[in-house]
Amino acid sequence: MGADIANKALRAIVEAAKPGVSVVSLCEKGDALIATETSKVFKKEKDIKKGIAFPTCVSVNNCVCHLSPLKSDPDYTLQDGDLVKIDLGVHMDGFISNVAHSLVVDVSAGHRTPVMGRKADVIKAAYLCAEAALRLVKPGNQNTQVTEAWNKIAQSFKCTAIEGMLSHQLKQHVIDGEKTIIQNPTEQQRKDHEKAEFEVHEVYAVDVLVSTGEGKARDSGQRTTVYKRDPSKQYGLKMKTSRAFFSEVERRFDAMPFTLRAFEDESKARLGVVECAKHELLQPFNVLHEKEGEYVAQFKFTVLLMANGPLRITSGPFEPELYKSEHEVQDPELKVLLQSSASRKAQKKKKKKVPEIKMDPFLFLFFYHVSSYCMVILRFSISFNRQHSSLKLLSKCKDRPKMAQLT
Repeated sequence: MGADIANKALRAIVEAAKPGVSVVSLCEKGDALIATETSKVFKKEKDIKKGIAFPTCVSVNNCVCHLSPLKSDPDYTLQDGDLVKIDLGVHMDGFISNVAHSLVVDVSAGHRTPVMGRKADVIKAAYLCAEAALRLVKPGNQNTQVTEAWNKIAQSFKCTAIEGMLSHQLKQHVIDGEKTIIQNPTEQQRKDHEKAEFEVHEVYAVDVLVSTGEGKARDSGQRTTVYKRDPSKQYGLKMKTSRAFFSEVERRFDAMPFTLRAFEDESKARLGVVECAKHELLQPFNVLHEKEGEYVAQFKFTVLLMANGPLRITSGPFEPELYKSEHEVQDPELKVLLQSSASRKAQKKKKKKVPEIKMDPFLFLFFYHVSSYCMVILRFSISFNRQHSSLKLLSKCKDRPKMAQLT
């Protein structure tokens, strides 16, 4: 249910992402749609929390992620040729469905002109990384297998996976679970990152970010508007505004990420968040950028690890034929992997086996002949009994006249 709403919201923003449309309006549209759709379900269950699991972010061109401006922030208007990344999430009772999608604005506007050059390279690379992950994130495999595949695919398109970015395991009310998949780790990150094996019934938000540049995401100093409460941290806030703000965060969002745009008074929210973030009650999702002139593409999906294969529950409306790259995947094993089916295997119902009785052939012949003799004797016995009964009946009939004479 939450996944359906996430997919619906994503498609609505993709259709609305046209030249002349502002980033703020797209973010507001996505959040409003999620709020409206989630309000229609579980109306009687007042205790069930539902709504935004990750506020709508629209990051353009070299902006890597987390751009969700406030009304008071400088806005950006989409132009022809912009590479746009849309990222959002929905939760129902704490069960999270995340999704992200990349597109080029003139393509989304319905011109249907194929995209070529570096934009096509990076989008195709990120898309194929996501498709490879769908086939690799399954019970028994390890997170390191996914990391290596991503690096090889990105390099095939002369691109680079964004350094150190993480895909997280999802749990109820937890968007950043213990198990993670790391992208393009440094040597130190590779040593520190914990290896993990995927297991049945786990859920992951697989997040792929690929760049035409060096793959280094930097905090450019742009205002952070997306935060998440850290339940493990405690602090006695001094300012009244901070206490009121944090109380509303706990009441409305619990441990889910939120945007300052969701507060009625943005100025008070901007003031209250400062002390909360300073004392780490809130974790910031900083707006990150690649070098100017580079392009970054993103694809994210939520996948359930079932016994008969992975089940992807969120995805965007990607059309591979609209992106023409002169590069392709070179690794033979990855080619085979990407050509393999990602659909789950149908589970066959187990039939009860009839126990097989094994018998020595000579013993079988013995019983066969015995049974044959028994049948002959049985038939003879039946025939004899019938004849005997007939004779008795006949003798009774002969005796009846004599009995009549005597009387």
